[in-house]
Amino acid sequence: MSRILIELYLDEDVDVLLAELLRARGFVVQTTRDAGNRGLSDSDQLAFAVTNQCAFFTRNRADFEALARN
Repeated sequence: MSRILIELYLDEDVDVLLAELLRARGFVVQTTRDAGNRGLSDSDQLAFAVTNQCAFFTRNRADFEALARN
């Protein structure tokens, strides 16, 4: 199986089972737990994803829309 180029960072509100399923499909996935980032603020989570050049996956759409407006 070829490796998919996009890397994902899953927020702590996303079930870690999704990370395992995505990894099985060739995705590079890091969770907040993997990164030792549980409990960080939304802005810190987003900054981590940006710094590590990962697509950020969250279920907190409203919170992150508010961050984008600031």
